Amino acid sequence: MTELVRQPATRRPIGWREWLRDNGVYVGIVLLVAVNAAISPSFLSERNLRLQVVQVVPVVIVALGMALVIGTRGIDISVGSVMAIAAATMPLFLGYGPIPAVIAGLIAGGLIGLINGSLIAFVGIQPIVATLGMLVAGRGIALVIAGGRLTEIFDPTLASLGTATFAGFPVQVLIVIGLAVLMAVIVNRTTFGRYLLATGGNPVASALSGVPAKRTLVTVYVLCAVLASIAGVLATARIGAADPSFLGNLIELSAITAVVVGGTPLTGGKVRIAGTVAGALLLQLITATLIRNNLSDSTSRMVAALIILAAVYLQRDRDAS
Repeated sequence: MTELVRQPATRRPIGWREWLRDNGVYVGIVLLVAVNAAISPSFLSERNLRLQVVQVVPVVIVALGMALVIGTRGIDISVGSVMAIAAATMPLFLGYGPIPAVIAGLIAGGLIGLINGSLIAFVGIQPIVATLGMLVAGRGIALVIAGGRLTEIFDPTLASLGTATFAGFPVQVLIVIGLAVLMAVIVNRTTFGRYLLATGGNPVASALSGVPAKRTLVTVYVLCAVLASIAGVLATARIGAADPSFLGNLIELSAITAVVVGGTPLTGGKVRIAGTVAGALLLQLITATLIRNNLSDSTSRMVAALIILAAVYLQRDRDAS
């Protein structure tokens, strides 16, 4: 009798592009920290490290929502306007207390996400077109809500949200950690997360297999908008004023860069939460490095654009190389 022998499965070796795509962001962080520490020993001081992590908070939060959207093969470039709308809404409800004001800001931002998701899922408008319209309209809405001016906020509770610490850590950083863990659990441990990845990986097949693709898309864009609203609330609390004209300007570029550099492909079907957080930290370190060398903010944006191009190149299919 002929005995069938099962051959061990051969594992395809990981090429340099795949390795760099998945781990390059961490290598970049280590190199930048080492270079800055060598140039300026004060870079590793507690004060400077605290400043760096606090400054990156809004980008990390917005990038977490952007990662979910990109995981569905979408994009949301209205997140900066959503931040402005949330910030402009809060002062209108501060008379009822800080908690209702924050809730109102989150609801206002969530409604924008609901509109974006509905236009994409039910009307069939492409994500970049739908969110581009909201990018323009949302900034105008924020200016109308705020009466076209900056509004100072004198509330000790909101102020403490922007400056307080707990166990030696800034409260804003602890909020970011909690949100990152929550998003990781949602993506990797829930049915909704499986729906999200299925919708992005193969929309046709997922729809035929019973995945509620439209409902998933709407939920993803609402989550993205709510996260952007949280970023707007925290940024407003930190500066003590709602500034609808400038709050969130061009943050979508930083968020998309953080997501792509962190290893989430623009083709959807995969979301890397830890990589997204690391990508935002890398961008912050690049900006800090350029500032320390007296280079302008426009230079950092050009560097970010080059990083996006490099990351997209690394994400191409291996057979295309």
